[in-house]
Amino acid sequence: MSDPMQAPERTPRSEHDSAENDVSIVMPVLDEAAGIVARLQSLQALRRQGVELIVVDGGSRDDTVERAGPLADRVVSTGRGRGRQMNAGAACARGGVLLFLHADTTLPAAAISAARQGLASGAVWGRFDVRIVDGPAGIAVVAWAMNLRSRVTGIATGDQAMFCTREAFAAAGGFPEIALMEDIVLSQRLRAISRPACLRQRVETSGRRWARHGLVRTVLTMWWLRLRFWLGASPDALARAYGYTPR
Repeated sequence: MSDPMQAPERTPRSEHDSAENDVSIVMPVLDEAAGIVARLQSLQALRRQGVELIVVDGGSRDDTVERAGPLADRVVSTGRGRGRQMNAGAACARGGVLLFLHADTTLPAAAISAARQGLASGAVWGRFDVRIVDGPAGIAVVAWAMNLRSRVTGIATGDQAMFCTREAFAAAGGFPEIALMEDIVLSQRLRAISRPACLRQRVETSGRRWARHGLVRTVLTMWWLRLRFWLGASPDALARAYGYTPR
């Protein structure tokens, strides 16, 4: 019987494949031992299809790294901070398409083909619609508003599984290595290159932060933080207000 923790064999690339069409998923993690195995196991079918999976640890104090190792193509350790972690993953990725996936977000079954189609339409980057699960009553309205706002403004959040070509990522300078709002800044930079492919397929992301602090309070906090950010507030100060605790 095979070991369920053993990494699956990857499908060899055919002569028709090219590095430009290869996809690398980059997942930043921090203290995710409780759920990392289930999350990575859900991505093994994509690995068997040739998708590269890179986990970037930001200094976990649990056994996230050990649990992730057999289920990823590469596990990278770097300093804490999603921007820094995702840049580190992108730097060692082999794919011509980079997809940034949070540890509490699940891709739809046809995510990779949908992303490729979105890029083939002429965009150099994109994101998925989002469905928030395990949240309080009314959370579906929040997800609807997030998707609509993103479609209108061309700004995406990390919860929407942003993806882009390697060339666009380099041209945009990658993620800013700031404590908060790194996804907003990268969206602005990429939007200057092209409008995003706003895919209707939905990723599912955890509603734990809305459940923890309450729906209305969380929404108002995020609006307030974003307003302060647009007005020039320091990302470090915003992160502390959001509950970020330096180590």
